[in-house]
Amino acid sequence: MADVSAFECNLVRLQISAITERAVTRLAKWGLFLWVCAALAPGSFAQWTTEQSVPSKIAEDAAVDVVNTVLLFDRLFTRPTTATSPDYLQRVSDPSSRFYRDYLEYKEGPISRDELARRLPHIAMVGDSLAKNFYISSPASMLWRARTERQKDWFLDTDPAPGSVNSLYERLNKVTPLVATEYSTAGALVAPRPATETLVRRLARTENLRRQITRVTKAQRFPDVILLWIGHNNTDWVKRLTEAERSDPSKALPRLAREFGASYAEELEVLLDRAGKEKHPVAVVVFGLADFRTFFEMRRKAAAVHARDPARYPYYDATCRYFEALQPANQENTTQLGLLMNDELRKMVARLRRQRPAHSNVRLEYSDALAHLNLSDLKTFNSLDAWHPSILGHDALAKTALNAIAPSLAFVGITARR
Repeated sequence: MADVSAFECNLVRLQISAITERAVTRLAKWGLFLWVCAALAPGSFAQWTTEQSVPSKIAEDAAVDVVNTVLLFDRLFTRPTTATSPDYLQRVSDPSSRFYRDYLEYKEGPISRDELARRLPHIAMVGDSLAKNFYISSPASMLWRARTERQKDWFLDTDPAPGSVNSLYERLNKVTPLVATEYSTAGALVAPRPATETLVRRLARTENLRRQITRVTKAQRFPDVILLWIGHNNTDWVKRLTEAERSDPSKALPRLAREFGASYAEELEVLLDRAGKEKHPVAVVVFGLADFRTFFEMRRKAAAVHARDPARYPYYDATCRYFEALQPANQENTTQLGLLMNDELRKMVARLRRQRPAHSNVRLEYSDALAHLNLSDLKTFNSLDAWHPSILGHDALAKTALNAIAPSLAFVGITARR
């Protein structure tokens, strides 16, 4: 009986130990999650990392690996970044289709269905959170959305339901079967080489311009049309200036704009060189940054609404802490910087076009369509942060972008209107 009693005691101890181990593991995971959320609090968003010691990089890589392992399940909730016209096979089987010969090759056996899909027009998007379904909310919610939210934005949405975004992909799908891929990530920047994403941005799966372009260049099927709308996060000039420069930012803003233009050009040239090696036409469209003048008109309206009722636009104040350039006292300089940066983009594209061969298969264009879009309507911005687009805002961006890229679509053989 004594042996049985000892056995039972040991069994109980093992059960208690197992329960305790599971509890500690769960607490550790939640502790890690809370630490990550704390890291996403306002004031923690350095723009990029330029110099990092080997031990620091190893520790940072380990931290990212741990978080990705703990949050591995979030992949189950992540939509694909690529969408293919669901009825493309039926459409290309029509003898009037420009892809009918490809369809016959598929039916007769020389090519696979995957190869047939690769022969459809491919369009790609490189951008930041203004090209995503992202907005400011609680740190936990932002972390989850940054890591998992795909589609539901002005470039890529596949939901046909009324009230959803009528995306650029859906609008083009009415004209031609296609494949669309978004590379945009929330928090993305145009950073100088060899700068890399900070720990916080890596935890949120942010990829700056260089990393996004690298992914495009390594794609199994290089796109026919590539859209770039990135640089808005670079307008947070406050973090980039010294205390002395902040007393008169106007003197430092041109320098920031030139640095932005130089970093953008360095990455864009990589993309253009890769596009030039393709046998098919490639159109690259660089969109100018959003119109900060009308954007701040909208922000002032939101501020007034929030002052009367704090439940409206509840994260308005948080946006000013996250992004100091949005603060009322900084808005004039932010608007000026946006104009200077667009001027750099315009000059960059003009210079790179002059350098391209006369009969190049690459068409490079600067478009100010999104830069001229009036952003003063509150309804076109998210009801939580008055910073990122609402469904109506995404619709307006998609419509404007489609009209703007019509010449580039024609260059690759797509007629944007039926």
